[in-house]
Amino acid sequence: MGFEGEIWQVRGREAGDGGEVRIGEIRIDDSDFPWLSGRFTPGPAYPAVRELFARELALAERDDADHWKRWEAVYAEIERRVRLVSPDGPVAEFLLHIEGDRAWFRWSDEPSEPSGADG
Repeated sequence: MGFEGEIWQVRGREAGDGGEVRIGEIRIDDSDFPWLSGRFTPGPAYPAVRELFARELALAERDDADHWKRWEAVYAEIERRVRLVSPDGPVAEFLLHIEGDRAWFRWSDEPSEPSGADG
């Protein structure tokens, strides 16, 4: 089953009423398991999170002593404010990068075990 041509939605939580706003959509044009990538078309709510995605990507590309700790804090904010929705519905977890008109991501239908879980 190919993903090319699918449209995935990036949605945000509306402040106040708990509704959702359209951050944008991703038209898949490449897959390299476990990653999908495609053309990102911003929606009306993208400006509210654009800087978060820019900071996340800049931190992911760094290689200094505590950049991953800072990256985790920024990405936690993205997870709090953004949802990724496949053509079949919302996904449980995702790692999403957006840069210009490109987006790439991986996802899971199942939430991962929290850190520090017995096992």
